[in-house]
Amino acid sequence: MEFLDDERLSRINLFLSCIRVTFNPGVLSSENPIEQSLNPETMKSKNLFRLAFLALAIAGLSLAGCKKDKNPDLSADSSSLQQLSGDEISMESALDESMNDVNNFLSGEGLKSTSFIPCNATVDSTATINDSITYYITYNGLNCSQTRFRTGKVEVQMQVGTQWIQQGATVIIRHINFTITKVSNQKTITLNGVKVHKNVSGGLIPQLGTGGITQVVHRTWGHVNVTFSDTTTRIWNIARQKTYSGHPPDSLVLTTDGFGISEGLGSLVVWGINRKGENFYTQIIQPVVHRQVCDWDPCAGVKKHSIPADSKSATLTFGYDGNNQLITGDECPVKYKVDWQKNNHSGTVYLLL
Repeated sequence: MEFLDDERLSRINLFLSCIRVTFNPGVLSSENPIEQSLNPETMKSKNLFRLAFLALAIAGLSLAGCKKDKNPDLSADSSSLQQLSGDEISMESALDESMNDVNNFLSGEGLKSTSFIPCNATVDSTATINDSITYYITYNGLNCSQTRFRTGKVEVQMQVGTQWIQQGATVIIRHINFTITKVSNQKTITLNGVKVHKNVSGGLIPQLGTGGITQVVHRTWGHVNVTFSDTTTRIWNIARQKTYSGHPPDSLVLTTDGFGISEGLGSLVVWGINRKGENFYTQIIQPVVHRQVCDWDPCAGVKKHSIPADSKSATLTFGYDGNNQLITGDECPVKYKVDWQKNNHSGTVYLLL
């Protein structure tokens, strides 16, 4: 059953007041000489006509209201922005999961130390070809924290003699059907593609807090083919700078910035085509902070998604609890805030990580 809103009720009441004037009993009484001169059959026909007109008018007002309710303003639709924000966070999480393993592997100097081999994974190498050696990390099972299930491979290619500890050391990373499923929500994403991974600062993450090393900075750039759970595949460009600080092995802090440039936009971390077929650009407005104790979920920072062709954008603010309040102290985030805008429409939603 559909209820009338205040506006439609007011319109109907106004209309009925007009009808009541028309049907004034004094006017229609037998004391009125004009009405006395009318034929009774004529009076009956006129009354029936008036009643039918009244019924049609009320029905018209109701149908007009129903039509308005069932056709919302499509220009205020923010669904593609919300989907993009979730997709980008899922891709970033999967990429970080694998790159953390790569960093641990490189910090352990490859196969020289088995302590850096990821849980439920094996590491193999190929023979040296053209002064390059390739390592393969093959996954089949849960990560060490039991939060994500992983399959597929990550290939690490480096020049013979490269020491990852050195400033400027560079390796090539290739994801090969690397598929990750988050246990908490069963969302799956698959990555393929090639990236350059560079140790900008020098030093190793396990060395943080020793020898005067307070941070280690890495840069990763290239492209990634992203396949979502609905089998949609998109090619995204990435340009991410990651700064590690804190205290290894369990209390690391990761700060992410973007350094990409495209179409006159700077500080880009990801850009490409979203699932709706729209060109998008994601900038980091304030560095995004991830904490290891929070399973690397984003705890603070601001991103902005822009889709210029459709005049819409969304600003993502990280670090909210389940009650849509900013987290404090050692709390871990549950949600993030999306402030969206499309043409002259805007709104705010809170989404689960």
